[in-house]
Amino acid sequence: MLDVSLTPYDALLLYSFGGPNKPEDVVPFLRNVTAGKGIPDSRLEEVGEHYYGFGGKSPINEQNLALKAALEAELAARGLDLPVVWGNRNWEPYTRDAVAELEEIGAQRTVVLVTSAYSSYSGCRQYREDLAVTLDGLGKLGPEGSTTVQFDKIRSYFNHPGFAEANVDAVVEGFEALAAKGGDPRAARVVFVTHSIPTTMEAASRISHATYSEQHLDLAGVVAAQVSERLGFDVPWDLAYCSRSGPPSQPWLEPDVNDHLERLAGDGLRDVVLSPIGFVSDHMEVAYDLDTEALETAGRLGMTAVRAGTVGTRQPFVGGLVDLLLERAAIARGEDVDEATVGGLPAFRSVCAPGCCLRRDGEPSGIPALCSTDLQS
Repeated sequence: MLDVSLTPYDALLLYSFGGPNKPEDVVPFLRNVTAGKGIPDSRLEEVGEHYYGFGGKSPINEQNLALKAALEAELAARGLDLPVVWGNRNWEPYTRDAVAELEEIGAQRTVVLVTSAYSSYSGCRQYREDLAVTLDGLGKLGPEGSTTVQFDKIRSYFNHPGFAEANVDAVVEGFEALAAKGGDPRAARVVFVTHSIPTTMEAASRISHATYSEQHLDLAGVVAAQVSERLGFDVPWDLAYCSRSGPPSQPWLEPDVNDHLERLAGDGLRDVVLSPIGFVSDHMEVAYDLDTEALETAGRLGMTAVRAGTVGTRQPFVGGLVDLLLERAAIARGEDVDEATVGGLPAFRSVCAPGCCLRRDGEPSGIPALCSTDLQS
């Protein structure tokens, strides 16, 4: 049992991707996301059509505010006094805004919770780089890390019991929704879906203990087994990907979810539950790539399909995150900790190894990253 103490931490940074709030935000937001890639605004306008179709507003910001409120409520219910500050890599409130707020409230040592459960460049290192680059731009990065607020992070939490349980609940609800639509749950297949990444980024993620895809496969197996137990019959499953970008010549993880649905329909499958296991909340990749494109593909193929929920603010997920905060605090205090996991993979590091999760396998970026043994804080 973990001590109910968050010492030495005096603040929590809820750290996310960010998204536009109105149509005029869309292209500036996409410029931030694609900075350094030389993509013209005309192309960004085309990409932005996904957002314009939803009024130019991403759902991610309101979902982060909901998660922030849920974390605050869970902390308060456990008698834990820890202010929660929200910051984003790509839109307001930016990383620099979060650092300023942390300094304003007098935070000295902050624990970081990234809204990505898996270990990869996009899901971990890019956030740690952004923290370091932001501090460097503010003149607050020294040889050993931050010279102002100190930062630690919780481990990648894809295999924490709380994240798994929340996904099991969501998939079970998906089967109930499928039955309500007239589908046959016993004939259905679960297609777990996550964001695709370049195969070289996949290879680079192995330093974490297992690659990005292996992490998903491990959790998907756990979730499917627990769903089968809850429903009383075996649930077959696959892992597919969405949101591929970049030039066609660059290999990314496959199969694409739409291509996979085509193959399943060709094999005679007529009932499917799509589970966005790679996402914490129903943001744009879920709202467009799954709720719009994939469900349209399934409908065209004559399938009865539903999309299961994300973990969002489900209690097992939020409670599990607070458990992870307590775990990280105990580690910071030098205590022996039994790190809870499900599946066949170990608990991932909370202090990353040098060169962990590079953008391209074997190619150091030259960009410092916090929460690592090469920059401690």
